[in-house]
Formats: sequence, structure tokens, C-alpha cells
Amino acid sequence: MSRTWALRKHKAAGAAVTAADRRRLTPELGAQNPLVILKRRFHSGELGSVPVALGLIVVWIIFESLNENFLSPRNLSNLSVDIVGTGMISVGVVFVLLLGEIDLSVGSVSGLAAAAFAVLNVSHGVPEGLALLVAVLGGTAIGAVQGFFLAKVGVPAFVVTLAGLLGWNGLMLYILGANGTINLDDKGLLAMLTGYYFHNVAAAYGLAALGTAGYFLASYHDARRRRTAGVPARSLNEILLRTGVLAAIAMASAFVLNQFLGLPLALLIFLVVLVGLDCVLRRTRYGRMIFALGGSVEASRRTGLNVDLVRISVFMMSGTMAAVGGLFLASRVTSASQTSGAGLLLMDVIAAAVIGGTSLFGGRGRTWSALLGVLVIQSIASGVALMGIQTAVQFMITGGVLLIAVVIDSLSRRAQRAHGRV
Repeated sequence: MSRTWALRKHKAAGAAVTAADRRRLTPELGAQNPLVILKRRFHSGELGSVPVALGLIVVWIIFESLNENFLSPRNLSNLSVDIVGTGMISVGVVFVLLLGEIDLSVGSVSGLAAAAFAVLNVSHGVPEGLALLVAVLGGTAIGAVQGFFLAKVGVPAFVVTLAGLLGWNGLMLYILGANGTINLDDKGLLAMLTGYYFHNVAAAYGLAALGTAGYFLASYHDARRRRTAGVPARSLNEILLRTGVLAAIAMASAFVLNQFLGLPLALLIFLVVLVGLDCVLRRTRYGRMIFALGGSVEASRRTGLNVDLVRISVFMMSGTMAAVGGLFLASRVTSASQTSGAGLLLMDVIAAAVIGGTSLFGGRGRTWSALLGVLVIQSIASGVALMGIQTAVQFMITGGVLLIAVVIDSLSRRAQRAHGRV
């Protein structure tokens, strides 16, 4: 009999469960050999971010062996800024995928937000701050409209957002007018989003230290809470090991960034958004409702969950993040044009979420999936550009990586189903 079942039997017998009982009867994941834990998680389909992290390392090793400039401070600094616009949009897609739905309109919404900002600010003289707010709220409103048709009318998300892809792109072309391109102020507020760097080395190292400390405190608090509740929890040794690995990565990243221009403002904003929305998903009632709805719509409805409201709010989140991402993309090129939000952007943001570990079947994923996935995609794009290879090769590599990610997702769900976890 496992110690978990022993604890339940102990409770069922009416005996008081003391702290000593919990320590004796509750299994701690970190008490076992890490290889044993990894093997068990592999067989039960709970590898998490391990495959994509290994894949990213392989991509970096290959491109660095082919071109020594790939891991140079300049290229990695540019990469850290390039991922922000696409990554922001992908975060919104993660929310939608958690419901088991899809949003095909995010590319067009991002382009429309950039065009709306450009027209308001440049053509009509609206202050940048107000124009930014209107553009972002426009994305929120679009998400609410699409969510309404999905939740209240019953139109499938694929159809609603496909119509949005066409319609919002047409509206973007309409408001841009015959000129088709509007250049933005390269010294303005929007341009600063991707053009400003904290040159003081203390900024990057301070962020690395703060992030590492925050992770340790959150992990330690979570482990104590789980241990008190009598459920499996990580041991202090495992938490320290994970914190040490994170600290090494964070400090190395800070060192590399300081070798070029310093900490990019865009990357700082992106990380703050990821942490904030991760807390929303994992530590709030709203986040638990999203995961519950992604697991089973009917079961969620029977428990009294307002399914329609959650669906609408998730599409509002997707529209908002699409608008934010579109503004960062416009900031990177300091212009809004007819090509904004077009091309491979839609495929990249969906692929980033899936490659990062978000399940296409709903109910599994994190905001950090967007970061890992977009790092893989942008690393491939950067490596191909440095090598001077045809774009066709980039398409094939990205497509292969996406297929592998979906296969891993499918096999993971099959393993979880076999172990009674789905």
C-alpha cells in the first residue's frame, strides 16, 4: 500500500493526523532519485517542458556549429527583442488552446491594432498614450465579439475566427487607405518599447536575482502548502536544485545581455506579463475555471461554472494580447503597413504555443509555453538568416518541429489516459 493511501486510511479511521504522520506517510517527489522521477514521468506522459528545452539546446548547438556568430551577445540580444511581439500574441493563444479552441484571427487583430495606433497618432494627432490604449481596448472588444458568437450563438471557434481573420484584415486595409504604409516616430513612446535598453549592468543582474529569489519563495511556499494538505510535494533539495539551475540560466543571460546594450525594456515587459498571467492561471479561481473547462465542458457546467462567461473572457484575453503583440511588432519596424499581421505570423504564434507544450486538446499548458516555443521558432529564423539559407528551409524545419511537438502531445495524453490521469 502506498504512503498516500496509508494517509487516507489513517484519516478515514478517524485518527488525528499530526505533522509527524504527514512527514511519515506523505511521499516527497524529491526524495527519490531524479532519474527515477524522470522515468516515471516519461511513462506517465508528464515530461512538461523537458522536450522543448532539449530541442532548443539542440537547435542552438547546431546553428552555433555552423556559424559562430549565432550565440554572440549581439545576436542573442536581438533575439530577446524579436521574440516579444510574437510571444505576446502566443500567450493569448495559450489561453484559447487551454479551452480546446482555436483563434485564427490573432494575426489580423495584431495588424489592425498597429494600423489603428498609426492612424490615430500620426494622421489625427492623438497622443501616443491614448492611441495605445484605444488600440489595445479595440483588441479586447474584438475578442468579446468573437467570444459572444462562440459562447452565446454556438458558432464554432474555427468559423468565427476565420471570419475574423478576413474581416479584421479588410478593416486594417481600409483604415490605412491608399498609401498603405504609415511611418511612426522613431523617438516616440511606441518605438521605445523595443528600442530602449537599461545600460546599467545592475538592471540585468538585479532582474536575474529577483526572479530567482521569487521562484524559490513561491516554490517553497507551494511545497509547504501541499505538504500541509497531505499531498505529494517537492523536497527542499529538489527546490534548491531547480533554483540553482534557474539562477545559472538567469545570470548567464544577464551576462550575455550586458555584453551588448544591456537589458531590453521589451524583454522586461514580456517577462512581467508572463509571470503575471502565469499567476492568474495557476493561483486564481479564474485560472482553475479555465483548466476545468478545458478538461470537460459538461462537467464544468454541472458544477455551476459559467461556461459562456469564461469562454468570452478567454477570447477577450486573446484579442487583448494580439493587440499588444501587434504594437510591439510595429515598434520593432517603426511602421504600420498592409503586411502587418500577415505572412507567417498566425502560424508562428500557434506553433509557438504548441511547441512550447500547450496541448491542442485543451486542459494543459502554461504561459511559459509561449516563451519556450517562440524561442525555438525565432532561433530557427535567426539561424537561417545568419546562414543565408533559403526561407523554404526555415519553413520545413519549423514544420518538422511542430509535427514532433504534436506527436509528443498525443503520446503524452495516451500515456496519461493509460495511467488514469485524463
